[in-house]
Parts: sequence; C-alpha cells; structure tokens
Amino acid sequence: MSKITPQSANVERPGRVARQLGPPGTRTPAANTALGIRPVRRGDLNAVIEMDAMVTGIEKRDYWNSLYRRYADAVATGQHFLVATISEKVVGFVIGEVRDWEFGSAPCGWVFAIDVRPDARLSGTATELLQAICQCFRKAGVSKVRTLLSRENTLILSFFRSQGMMIGPFIPLEMDLET
Repeated sequence: MSKITPQSANVERPGRVARQLGPPGTRTPAANTALGIRPVRRGDLNAVIEMDAMVTGIEKRDYWNSLYRRYADAVATGQHFLVATISEKVVGFVIGEVRDWEFGSAPCGWVFAIDVRPDARLSGTATELLQAICQCFRKAGVSKVRTLLSRENTLILSFFRSQGMMIGPFIPLEMDLET
C-alpha cells in the first residue's frame, strides 16, 4: 500500500482498478482509472453534501460547511478530512481526529464520518479511506482507532466489523433533556 499523508496532493493506488460509476449491476472496470485519496478541497464540498443527502435524505449544507472550516486545514491538530476520487470525481470521504485522554483513554484516532456514493460501493473505496485515515493516526503516534455508530445502521456496522473493529471498552449513555 502506498504511503498516504495528509499533505499529499493525490495518492494513486498502483494496480488498483476503479469502477465506473453507474447504476448497480452495470459497473465495469475502467481502464487506467485509479482511486485517489487526498485531503478535501473547497471545491469538493458540494459533492460531499450531495453524497450525504443522497444517503441520509437530508441536505445539511450548514453542518458540512462547519465541518469543512473545522477540519480542512487542521492536520497539525490531528484532524483529517479526506476524499476518495475517481477521475477527479469525489466518490467517498472520511473524517476523523486524534482525541487525547477523553474518558480516561490514552490518545487514539476517532472516525466519525465515512461514506461512499451508493453507485461506487463494493469496490474497496471505504476500505481504502479507512486505511488512509488510520495511516494518518499512526503518523500522529496513536495505536488505536475507535468509532461510534447507531446499532440500527447494520451497513456501516458490517463494514467496520469486516475491517477488524469490535466492541470497545466504553458504554455510551444518554438521557433526554427537557426543554
């Protein structure tokens, strides 16, 4: 696997053949088209917003603009916002950060957003994104990565389990706040 750094302009995967985007069942290997993973750029934001709205059914433009401002140029503070591209088209993203000493835990990487366009799934893109951000975390000196997800989201749960993640030592608790 190629070295991936947050500063890299574009990381191509030698020998990795990407799939053309199209309706499920019509994907065919694209000649000379490789998956690239790089830090997000301002021009990528509309594609990220569109992808999230496609998956969640809600357009959250203000939320994504806020995340972009917070994470796009924050590599020095352990924050990462990476996108996956095929022929310069954004097909996926991952966002995470190194958090220090929360809940008594030694510093570790946290992935809090990962997604791939539905028409680009099942080609290893999410795996590549997760590996890329994990490499950023390793470079920051951490040896563990965590995430938190809804137990009803079986798609992402299955993905993270397939990557070797398992239940961690923390139990999420919540309560309703009266307004």
